[in-house]
Amino acid sequence: MINIKQTMTRGLDVRDLSFRYRVDDVLSDLSFQSSGGRVIGVLGANGAGKSTLFKLILGILPLQKGEILVNDMPLPSLSVRKRAREMAYIPQKEAGAFQFSVSEVVLMGTTVSFGVFSQPGKKEVEKAEQAMRLLRIESFKDRRYDQLSGGEQQLVLIARAVAQDAPILIMDEPCASLDYGNQIRVLEQIRTLASQGYLVLFSTHNPQHVFLYADDVLLISGHTACAFGSPREVLSESLLSHVYRIPIRLEESARTGEVTVLPDFSKIRPNRKNDPADRNHCHFQNT
Repeated sequence: MINIKQTMTRGLDVRDLSFRYRVDDVLSDLSFQSSGGRVIGVLGANGAGKSTLFKLILGILPLQKGEILVNDMPLPSLSVRKRAREMAYIPQKEAGAFQFSVSEVVLMGTTVSFGVFSQPGKKEVEKAEQAMRLLRIESFKDRRYDQLSGGEQQLVLIARAVAQDAPILIMDEPCASLDYGNQIRVLEQIRTLASQGYLVLFSTHNPQHVFLYADDVLLISGHTACAFGSPREVLSESLLSHVYRIPIRLEESARTGEVTVLPDFSKIRPNRKNDPADRNHCHFQNT
């Protein structure tokens, strides 16, 4: 496996990106940049353009206006194989049901390193094994992928991307449909990958995720980046309330300093007193 910490020094640079489907603007003059060793959480309401942004970065959609530099190289100049060496994509879930073992699925990530008619060798097998160790899934490497839980499958897909040796990892809602425990397991592994030097972009519908796990947040609203930077510095109650169209309050723990995102029930239910739901709502906290 490549030494990510040595190779990942440049990262991703998105400049004045605009895109429209037919006559409908989806993104307009969106810009941000980041380097390796960081986690960027991409937030936005449904239809904000998060998936479109990822497709543009991956080269699935053509650039209409603006520029994307991947490790200082213009995206259009990169061949499909070269893009796969620079970026790996982790979907919410894999289409179809793999009837392969976990180790076989992870090994698929190494195919970018050899020719069409070649077979994986000792080097590729070692890459796959390293990726499984990094994601701590080697204990079930011989189990069938389609018999795993949703959280385990997500970790396998991340390991497959790591085996690809790409320094930039793009994850489309990696915690979608996962229970609370599996969400934390996946997010913890995202932090581990950043500590290894990867640049990780992940989209989420939960602003709490970015406060707990992201170095920077990219908040898309009104077709553009309405905020980019440290979640504590750029996310406010008023901004989140505007984007999600409900009153939101942010609470900072005096003990840990962690920020908790909550609906502001005093504004949502101003005339309802002693509602059990107000007392029993769950606080999403990192322990």
